Amino acid sequence: MSALAELQNRLGHQFRDEALLRLALTHPSVAHDANAPLPHNQRLEFLGDSVLGLILSRELYEKFPDADEGMLTKSRAKLVNSGSLSAHARPLGLGAHLILSRGEENTGGRERASALTDAFEAVLGAIFLDGGLAAAREFVLREFAAEIGELALPSGIENPKGELQELLQSKSPTAPVYELVSSAGPDHERQFLCAVLHDGAELARGSGTSKKAAESDAALAALKILREQQTSA
Repeated sequence: MSALAELQNRLGHQFRDEALLRLALTHPSVAHDANAPLPHNQRLEFLGDSVLGLILSRELYEKFPDADEGMLTKSRAKLVNSGSLSAHARPLGLGAHLILSRGEENTGGRERASALTDAFEAVLGAIFLDGGLAAAREFVLREFAAEIGELALPSGIENPKGELQELLQSKSPTAPVYELVSSAGPDHERQFLCAVLHDGAELARGSGTSKKAAESDAALAALKILREQQTSA
């Protein structure tokens, strides 16, 4: 099996045009070293950045139907930054496959966060051109499933579970209990449904792409109900 074939297995996408993948892995230093206008990955990086933003924006738009533009923007910024993208590039082994100039190679270019970030976006751009938006979305959702699932709810409440426990224990020594009601869907789009109970009574339910996210959503729903009850009392 060739090195690029192994990489494609890790990416979860088999390229019809393997030249696109090689281009995505070609660092601009190659053109600089040759002092010639050789093709490199910056154009694909530009495309991949936009594709990534589109896919994550849609996911956040659907995940947080009550969030305003500012909240959605902040949530997307937590997902997309140079640190997070280079962290995704490393397990994929992109650094080992980068095509670099000799100078860039000798100065640690394969492990440089900026080079890995650019390569990750360029590879996404290449997947988009080779397989369309569906292939790009599948790759992004697989890569970001954990982060999206654990993303804090943009509600102005940083810790819904903690705030709910504090509110309930101000009146009772009993802590809330979370129970998994159900889970369904493929691994990269799995949905969990959790209930939060107090003194044996169900307060609310919540959903999310991880058990932790569903519990937070349930806590947020319970807080809303309890505070509305306090207001009307």
